[in-house]
Amino acid sequence: MKTRAAVLLESNRPKPYGSSKPIKIIEIDLEPPREGEVLVKMSAAGVCHSDLSVVNGTRVRHLPVVLGHEASGVVEEVGAGVKNFKLGDRVVFAFLPSCGNCGECLSGKPSNCAPGHAANAAGTLLNGARRLSLNGKSLAHQAGVSCFAEYAVSSERSLIKINDSISLDEASLFSCAVMTGIGAVLNTAQVRPGATVGVVGLGGVGLNALLAAKMLGAEKIIAIDPVDKKLALALELGATHTFNANDPYCVDSVRDATDGGVEYAFEMAGSVAAMDTTYRITRRGGTSCSSGLSHPDHQFSLSHLSLVAEEKIIKGSYMGSCIPARDIPRYISMYQRGLLPLDKLISAHIKLDDINEAFDTLDAGETVRQIITF
Repeated sequence: MKTRAAVLLESNRPKPYGSSKPIKIIEIDLEPPREGEVLVKMSAAGVCHSDLSVVNGTRVRHLPVVLGHEASGVVEEVGAGVKNFKLGDRVVFAFLPSCGNCGECLSGKPSNCAPGHAANAAGTLLNGARRLSLNGKSLAHQAGVSCFAEYAVSSERSLIKINDSISLDEASLFSCAVMTGIGAVLNTAQVRPGATVGVVGLGGVGLNALLAAKMLGAEKIIAIDPVDKKLALALELGATHTFNANDPYCVDSVRDATDGGVEYAFEMAGSVAAMDTTYRITRRGGTSCSSGLSHPDHQFSLSHLSLVAEEKIIKGSYMGSCIPARDIPRYISMYQRGLLPLDKLISAHIKLDDINEAFDTLDAGETVRQIITF
């Protein structure tokens, strides 16, 4: 079948992207779903910083690629052997397919699934196949999803069924921003109720971490970002203190406000500078947790003496250490009970044709989540 899709032909094009147009909206070929695969008609897709990282070359991926990894939709067709999905099911995507059979999956850590990570790095579905092509040449899948398109074929291991109690544009947030941000707080760091929490980087993921800290009744919630508009939103969502990341005294101010630093600090910006701030605002015996993805060549250095003498803990968090089939329905329930006002994170609804300009807006730090509606 034919489908319109956002195809990234070349990364690291000059800014603004609205002028250089690195992404082309093209009609491409999409093969039908095969064994263990599902065809989904897209409803909504979030524009995430991880997509921007592919566009600007920070994350090196196979090109050309159909972008997008955070989305919701409706099942149109299922391939042979698919038992858990049927025509008309409402679904959200997980940006890392889990095989269910490797050691990591069997130990309850599908976010570390080795076959899933290998498939994402290769730009394929979990089974190693590609179902996208243009003029007879294959196109890479982003994260096994490629949701910046009217239709997508994915592994059934990339999908989570949801009920009809939530709108599909809101549901798309749970595919990445919610899983990654809330999961980092609840699963990876296992923040205790009433603790002090710091969040560095107030995009969609960082603000979800902030909301999770508020839900847990954190005594102090420190929000750090270079954009004043985002700091104001953080206060609205429950931050007790905000600090501008560009302030040279930012770390000292945080430590003064928290009697030596926070117990749990979260890096959500995807930069070494943000990670440095995160580590430095963490108090003795505290935990520094990073969900951001910086350039693979960038290195984070720290004082070995500080790590040992202060008994600090450093943790990485991918996909919020979530088990998507378990956690996404839980997080949707939390949202519906008013514990997580995630609807306030939607900055704008846009069309697929506006994608280049949307990345300019995201790159400028002027938005939290833009949602593409189909």
